[in-house]
Amino acid sequence: MNIALLHYSVPPIVGGVESVIAHHARMMSGDGHSVRLIAARGEAMNDDIPLVRIPLADSRHERVTQMNEELKRGEVTANFESLRDELAGELQNALADANVLIVHNVCSLNKNLALTAALHQLHLAGKLPRLILWHHDLAWTTPRYLPELHEGYPWNLLKTDWGGTTHVVVSDLRQDELAGLMNLDHDSIRVIPNGVDLDRFYKLETLTQELLDKTHLLDAAPILLLPVRITPRKNIELALQTVAELRKSYPQAALVVTGPLGPHNANNIRYFDILTNLRRELSLEGSVHFLAELRDGFLPDEVIADFFRVADALFFPSREEGFGIPLIEAAFSHLPAFCADIPPLKKLGVSDAQFFSPDEDPANAAKMVAGYFQTSMPVRLAMRARASFRWEAIYRQHIESLLA
Repeated sequence: MNIALLHYSVPPIVGGVESVIAHHARMMSGDGHSVRLIAARGEAMNDDIPLVRIPLADSRHERVTQMNEELKRGEVTANFESLRDELAGELQNALADANVLIVHNVCSLNKNLALTAALHQLHLAGKLPRLILWHHDLAWTTPRYLPELHEGYPWNLLKTDWGGTTHVVVSDLRQDELAGLMNLDHDSIRVIPNGVDLDRFYKLETLTQELLDKTHLLDAAPILLLPVRITPRKNIELALQTVAELRKSYPQAALVVTGPLGPHNANNIRYFDILTNLRRELSLEGSVHFLAELRDGFLPDEVIADFFRVADALFFPSREEGFGIPLIEAAFSHLPAFCADIPPLKKLGVSDAQFFSPDEDPANAAKMVAGYFQTSMPVRLAMRARASFRWEAIYRQHIESLLA
């Protein structure tokens, strides 16, 4: 599908809408669509996402500034009409062979009403592709814009349903405002939130990103981290059994074991076979991830640190530890820690971690973990945000169907 994204400016111009457009363009292009940007200022994102530059689409062009001053006084002059008609011609050229046009904020803000009017004119004439109006802000419901607005054309274009369009807003508040402003049914207005790019926010290593993509770990909640080598004294089977129990209350719960097989004992291979068989018996194939299956050898420290960033808790059931550095790493990562009550871990955790016997009933261990998640607001918010406000999740849950 050929998709055009229109705004006054695009990155590297800094702005909230500009940032959203960049994420949308990246995801749409990655999903196999042909994407172009249409704006007055900014740059092409790459060879696959070009920019069609229309200088008069700016909110700060000299002629647009003059027109805006006239419109603030309630004057619709020949300057407005000339700009509208010129923009209509340039838009038609820019939209050649486009199947979908997504317009961000231009049809709800009065930053360049000639551009708004040009789009309206082309839409009424049937000269635009499928039109999606993406409203981040609404001039008519925002007090600071009201002194600049007047009844009648072209200001009423910002509060009138043009017909034959799809309206998208970024929040329930905007949905309420737009429905009231345009007398629309709430259900006809899609709510698609903004999000966060976790790869960039956490500055994740390339290898971390690859491992997260392969495991789909970020779709899990909660994520339990066990950063140990695969050797019997680490008591990994209790972690698997606990996750199986935890999934009764948290169906998307997952465990990631980051370490390789222990290097000094052939029994570790047999132990790994026991663990993978147990994973299968417990129906945890998509929920328990041994990174040793995806990469040989130790992972770099930077990658391990990344997994501490994305996890929700440390689950550390070892029967034997000389020190217990993962507990300290969890502390620096602000992760809650659930640990076996062996002396080194008790010494480190004191009263700031939760402890259980290495021979604990998995149901009891799961109850301990679930109880924490049910009462911790930061963890609950983190899990909900990861499920609903990552850009990848937003695209999959909302934007794919919008484009279908």
